[in-house]
Amino acid sequence: MTLDALWQDIEAKIARYNSLCLSEVVDHKKLYLYSLITHSTAIEGSTLTELDTQLLFDDGITAKGKPLVHHLMNEDLKNAYLWVMENAIKNTPVTVAFLQEANARIMKTTGTMMYVAAGSFDSSKGDFRLCNVQAGFGGESYLNFSKVPEKTAKLACTVQSSLDSSKHVPDIYNMSFDAHLNLVTIHPWVDGNGRTARLLMNYLQLYHSLILSKVYREDKAEYITALMVSRQKNDREPFRTFMAEQLLKMLDEETQKGYVKP
Repeated sequence: MTLDALWQDIEAKIARYNSLCLSEVVDHKKLYLYSLITHSTAIEGSTLTELDTQLLFDDGITAKGKPLVHHLMNEDLKNAYLWVMENAIKNTPVTVAFLQEANARIMKTTGTMMYVAAGSFDSSKGDFRLCNVQAGFGGESYLNFSKVPEKTAKLACTVQSSLDSSKHVPDIYNMSFDAHLNLVTIHPWVDGNGRTARLLMNYLQLYHSLILSKVYREDKAEYITALMVSRQKNDREPFRTFMAEQLLKMLDEETQKGYVKP
């Protein structure tokens, strides 16, 4: 399916989603947020299921036999989402400080002080990395750390400009997908880049009161491939297409749950 055809289908599904008044269904927003969080941390290695996450958040019950760090990742990401939701209401602009605060909240309890040749930095405070990193064992290297501040500042300016100028639904979603791709490509932090990029994507959607898109844990391989292909070809279309397909998948799932309009 072409990207244009995908968007025609998506816009029809959004209309269907809105007609069902899902936002008025008890706990729908809360449970969808829990789902977003579960899938985002799962992409980074968390083993918690959506039920585990619900029990953790609602009842304070940890999942038996699962690592504490996975619970902490989910708690931190929940708090980060609550923070961006408050900021979306206030139309807070996207700045370098905003991005660093978002990462700091995501890494609050799992980050640490790091000491490298270029100095020290605290990954729990949103500090930019002072070392070079690569994507997994034998993977591609990311941007040299010395270029991170400049590139992140440029990204923040571009995102804010696009945030104010994007008006149509496909344009806004594509703008959010591009911000996601570009932040991951810069990789400003030693950890939490993926979660921060997905949080930024959702913040831009919240800013325009759109339905939040997510990346499904079971599609992790395709997600990574789409990111790599777009970076290698310097072409945002593969990642835009993947994310549009994820959005369509989510809309299909949500509208097929059997809710009825009040």
